Amino acid sequence: MRRALLGLLVLAQLGGCATVRTLDASKPGAPLVYAGTRLDWYVMNGGCCPLDRFGAEAPAYPRLDLPGSLLLDTLLLPLSVLTALGVSFNATGGL
Repeated sequence: MRRALLGLLVLAQLGGCATVRTLDASKPGAPLVYAGTRLDWYVMNGGCCPLDRFGAEAPAYPRLDLPGSLLLDTLLLPLSVLTALGVSFNATGGL
């Protein structure tokens, strides 16, 4: 029962997760490394206009989103560092 609730919580959080939102942002000059965590932190400290700075809207509850964004940003750290360094990679899926 706990696993099901945790799974539902994770799925519900992904739609509003700052990390997921910043992955699609593609705004020139926007932070790439720990972008979701930085977006949450920026909004929690009273930063205005997250759309202009990060290219993504902030989640409605950044304090609740922060732990999940921190975890996901950490998991995606190798890819975000490579992207920040300008290393491109073409990933395709399916058959």
